Amino acid sequence: MSAESRYIVSPEWVAGRLNRAGFSVIDASWYLPAHNRDGKAEYAEGHIPGAVFFDQDALADTTTGLPHSLPAPEFFAAEMGKRGISETDTIVVYDGPGIFAAPRVWWMLKIMGAGDVYVLNGGFDGWKAEGHPVETIVPAPQPATFTPDFQAHRVTSFEAMREVVASGKSQIADARGAGRFEAIEPEPRPGMRSGHMPGAKNLPATAFSENGRFRSNDELRAMFTEAGIDLDQPVVTSCGSGVTAAIITLALESLGHTDNSLYDGSWSQWGGRDDTEIVTGKA
Repeated sequence: MSAESRYIVSPEWVAGRLNRAGFSVIDASWYLPAHNRDGKAEYAEGHIPGAVFFDQDALADTTTGLPHSLPAPEFFAAEMGKRGISETDTIVVYDGPGIFAAPRVWWMLKIMGAGDVYVLNGGFDGWKAEGHPVETIVPAPQPATFTPDFQAHRVTSFEAMREVVASGKSQIADARGAGRFEAIEPEPRPGMRSGHMPGAKNLPATAFSENGRFRSNDELRAMFTEAGIDLDQPVVTSCGSGVTAAIITLALESLGHTDNSLYDGSWSQWGGRDDTEIVTGKA
């Protein structure tokens, strides 16, 4: 069996490190309306012992008019500090089903300066299924200092995305489902156009895992090859609102690809404007 991502950890690995100094766990559960799940409510009902909750809608730049935009480094650092998390900690991020919303917070932590960050394989659903401990007590961690070291080049702005589309200087990997990418299905946000950016390749986020477990490196590499993504060239990841694009980022980084960035506005921004070029059909 081929190697697994160095950024993915097992429930056993996490369970063996709970309560250690400098070890932090974050519940990053977030869902689309179609999932009919509430991450904050589920956290209150039970979570990994010591885990703090990361509300992806609240811990965001709310001035952009777009969903859960990347916050300013100073705001992000202050919120992490309130949760007892330092950039020097070993940090594990998880969500409910596994590889869905957790990679977004993994990516945020990485680009804000945290160096030792992982995603829990199988998510909280898998954690419970294996019989690991669950608590309902909301922890009150000691405040910590998170010193940000923001990697701005890992975030693609709208203006930069326009240039990428016009020049083709970077490959574009879109994590939305094929129906939305090809404009066969409508976008979940009313009034938004379907389709994709010129030159984009479709790599649906759901294909990167099975039963909440991240695919092996060989499987990931084959997925990129099949989609027409050259791993020796730069890549910009995108999705509906910037969350599941980070799953592609996690896969790229797992394969040693570091020349990548995430289009934070994603389709919410591109498809929500009337001055952007859109292509329909297969890539």
